[in-house]
Amino acid sequence: MERDEIYLLPAEAAKVLGVNPQNLRSQAQDDPAKLRFPVIVIGNRTLIPRKPFFAYLGIADEAQ
Repeated sequence: MERDEIYLLPAEAAKVLGVNPQNLRSQAQDDPAKLRFPVIVIGNRTLIPRKPFFAYLGIADEAQ
């Protein structure tokens, strides 16, 4: 990830997970608990907090 933001976009997270970004957005809206990492859904926007997502993957987030 090259962006130094506190949130990831679904397209960025989907690339890491190897899934379709729209499927990730849909799951976040329909049943976010199944994702097993936190998501924020505001209207039709989905944001994924970076540090918890990396922790879910077992990756240390070097961006401080």
